[in-house]
Amino acid sequence: MTDKRGFASDNQAGVHEEVLQAIQDANHGHVPSYGGDHYTAATKERFREHFGDDVEVYFVFNGTAANVLAASAVCRPYDAVISCRTSHFTIDECGATERFTGCRVLTVEARGGKMEVGVIEPFLQGAGDAHRSQARMISITQASELGTVYSPAEIQVLADYAHDHDMYLHMDGSRLANAAAGLDMDLRQVTADVGVDLLSFGGTKNGLLLGEAVVFFDPELARNFAYVHKQGMQLASKMRFVSVQFQALLTDDLWLRSARHANAMAQLLASKVREIAGVEIVHPVEANAVFARLPPECIPGLQAQYFFHPMDMKEGIVRWMPAFDTTEGDVVGFVAAIEKAVSGR
Repeated sequence: MTDKRGFASDNQAGVHEEVLQAIQDANHGHVPSYGGDHYTAATKERFREHFGDDVEVYFVFNGTAANVLAASAVCRPYDAVISCRTSHFTIDECGATERFTGCRVLTVEARGGKMEVGVIEPFLQGAGDAHRSQARMISITQASELGTVYSPAEIQVLADYAHDHDMYLHMDGSRLANAAAGLDMDLRQVTADVGVDLLSFGGTKNGLLLGEAVVFFDPELARNFAYVHKQGMQLASKMRFVSVQFQALLTDDLWLRSARHANAMAQLLASKVREIAGVEIVHPVEANAVFARLPPECIPGLQAQYFFHPMDMKEGIVRWMPAFDTTEGDVVGFVAAIEKAVSGR
């Protein structure tokens, strides 16, 4: 059976060979459990090399856990998280934030998928009012759900605003690697250096088998997080097999090599579909996502050949997302299928 290729999500890709090798290399002997092993200690040092000497790092199984536990570290049940209407935090956590933390998620409109200070201000008018949830954390997504990327200056503005109003800035960095690669910057330049307080650092979308990391840039925020980590059911007994994947990702620029490749395939895809009459790119291609509009009647036939997600069937808007293992041949074949579907041949 021929494997069906896809452009639905970088989640659908396999595991990078260097990550698999790291897991295999760690699969020897007995080591302390629950993160007390030397693999996990070495991985945390690797994080400090990339993000700063003082960061605290906790490994979790998935992105929902990273986001929800990050919120629980700084939010009380009467607090609120401010997040974009289009964000994963708002739409795709199935209410986990509210259930686990007790706090509310307040949504704001975001131009091009990116939050601006002006939309936050109305939620601060209830500060100190016992009838209102208290805004405590701003959560942004880098790269955004629309494939756009915050510049360091844009992040700094949000961070300064958060700190001036007794709030924290959280970054959902499930595709932070792609954003940093698109900006041609290192990971610290788009997080610690511009005021991010908490980070959900993605691994699964960039070639890991499983696993995300919660990164605290102020160790004081993580003072009691070990208990939250355990209560949140995210303390892996065989932690080395989660952490060692991140050691591979942060070694020899694997994170950057993989992200650059996925981004390059997105640029290639966008450049080729722009030449097809009847197809329109609807958002800037700044990471590894291509949002396009095409005749809605073409979508089901294309989906029978390739995996991808329709975002708005009525408008014919779809998302195409290359991964670290997408090839130029995959792109060329997909473009040919799109052109055939749109032309009606």
